[in-house]
Amino acid sequence: MTRTLYLTAALTATLCLPLMAAASNQPAEPSTIEANAAVLQQLDFSDRQAFEDARRGLIAAVEDGPLLNPDGSTAWNMAAYAFLDEQAAPDTANPSLWRQAQLNSIHGLFEVAEGIYQVRGMDLANMTVVEGNSGLIIIDPLLTTTTARAALDLYLEHRPARPVVAVIYTHNHVDHFGGVRGVVSDEDVKQGRVRTYAPEGFMEHAVSENVIAGNAMTRRAMYMYGTNLPVSPGGHIDNGLGKALSVGALTLIPPTDIITSNGRQVIDGVEIDFHLAHDSEAQAELMLYFPATRVLNTAEVTSHQLHNIYTLRGAEVRDASRWSRYIDEVLEEYGPRTDILIAQHHWPVWDQDGVKHFLSVQRDLYKYIHDQSVRLMNQGHRPDEIAERIRLPASLAREWSARDYYGTLRHNARAIYQKYLGWYDANPANLNPLPGREAARRTLEYMGGIDQVIDRARKDFERGEYRWVASIMSQAVFTEPDNQAARELNAAALEQMGYQAESGPWRNAYLSGAMELRSGAAQRDAAAIATDMLQALDTGMFFDLLSVRLNGPKAEGMDLVLNWHFTDLDERYRVTLQNATLTWLPDRQAQQADASISLTRATLDRILTQQSSFPAAVKAGDIRIEGNPQAFFGLLGLMDEFSPDFALIEPLGE
Repeated sequence: MTRTLYLTAALTATLCLPLMAAASNQPAEPSTIEANAAVLQQLDFSDRQAFEDARRGLIAAVEDGPLLNPDGSTAWNMAAYAFLDEQAAPDTANPSLWRQAQLNSIHGLFEVAEGIYQVRGMDLANMTVVEGNSGLIIIDPLLTTTTARAALDLYLEHRPARPVVAVIYTHNHVDHFGGVRGVVSDEDVKQGRVRTYAPEGFMEHAVSENVIAGNAMTRRAMYMYGTNLPVSPGGHIDNGLGKALSVGALTLIPPTDIITSNGRQVIDGVEIDFHLAHDSEAQAELMLYFPATRVLNTAEVTSHQLHNIYTLRGAEVRDASRWSRYIDEVLEEYGPRTDILIAQHHWPVWDQDGVKHFLSVQRDLYKYIHDQSVRLMNQGHRPDEIAERIRLPASLAREWSARDYYGTLRHNARAIYQKYLGWYDANPANLNPLPGREAARRTLEYMGGIDQVIDRARKDFERGEYRWVASIMSQAVFTEPDNQAARELNAAALEQMGYQAESGPWRNAYLSGAMELRSGAAQRDAAAIATDMLQALDTGMFFDLLSVRLNGPKAEGMDLVLNWHFTDLDERYRVTLQNATLTWLPDRQAQQADASISLTRATLDRILTQQSSFPAAVKAGDIRIEGNPQAFFGLLGLMDEFSPDFALIEPLGE
């Protein structure tokens, strides 16, 4: 049972630095060279203001060379991206994405305003340091403890040594809180020397987002973030939102103070206006305004790009209309009294007029995509048609901060459709279609067989019709997964689309697919979710996890009722298995249960983190079973183990 309770999470084990190896990719085709050259004519690359803004206030850069974790593994290595120092983009990269990658490579400790500093380029996110009366306020302590500690050390090398007295989590994504134990300790928090602040709903969403669908999210995230790609001009160059994600220990210290409404608080003598932005970029998010220095921190509600309304790793579709409204609120409230805008990704905006313009662009960007997608949807257009038809107005399209570096106009437009109408496009032919592999086989038969299709696709490839070639060759691979000609042609088309992509995640996904078609998926062991996350996991979520791991066909015909009692928390649950479905209710106990299980939450945590197992805990007396033990073990035996490297680019095994 130990392995069946692995909890894989999309933003824990796999979102790591890409492989530091030489690329084994093919060169750019003439069509790709032409497409990338055209980008240079479409955008104003003579505009270098962003580079000045990104370098302004630099105190010290991060030292070259890898930053190591305690076990000797590499946590971070910005030096691997030194090839980005070349001014011109190679043929294997979209010049616009190359520009963003160069901007995201500007790293170090920066002074924003008196008493406000940022460490940028030491993880996907920024860490902001605010100097209070007696100590430091840390905003978003990065993803891992090693990078968070190194970021704080870099600050302390150049500023007077002070203790950390507060930590603020702006939202519930792990790259903004996972490094917290690198800057503060549990003892500091328990003794009241450090207070931790977060928006209402933070803990629930920080823990739950990647648990239930965690295995699928993890696998998909490998493509989105290009975690297996080599760092090279033909491989991984950037994620758009930032360079990459660090590798190391992920931690979580629960907040001591919950922000439940907009308003001003004083933390260590620093006045901060909190402005909640729930259900925008994250389910629980807040922005901050510092009146003394006239600095607005928009967290991740704004960034120098188009963000994700739908993220490719998989998550709930975000509310683009509400997102826009939050930006409008802070523009109205703080725009006239903001001289500097910072965020927890990217670089600042440095003057009041620039702040107003930037916020206006970001506000209108999300609202335009929302409104025009809904307009086209109400005209009867389907998701693929909306994605093809929607265009930003020229006034937005020419803005660097509205480009497709992370989210894209095409997949965000589809997300709006999904939010309102779901997956079904109302064409009855798509109501109950054949599964992908069967549909692919029959399609290729209609087209004259796979050999003829490959011959025709090669000609289309030579004409630069990569989208079509990738689509039809994907069907060929699903029809004959071992057909090397189909795999290579599919890979070649994906690779060229990767070279042309302006979006970092699109580039990563295309190139990851090409790599796996050529060399197969990297074998990975299932990874346990961080211990801190498990300790924060609501007990009910444990039963939710059991429910989605239950193999329904194996459970057919079984009826069980189990009482669970977590003695240290005095929590009681009634768990029922009936109709091949697992249900549970809190604060209930069945009068005639098949078995009653008593244990502590600490015992469960040891099992979830593989320090123990259910059989071992029973044998050791840490779990007591009254009634029929086989009812308990029978339930555990019905749990599936999820493969962490299931196929994405080819059909699943039978």
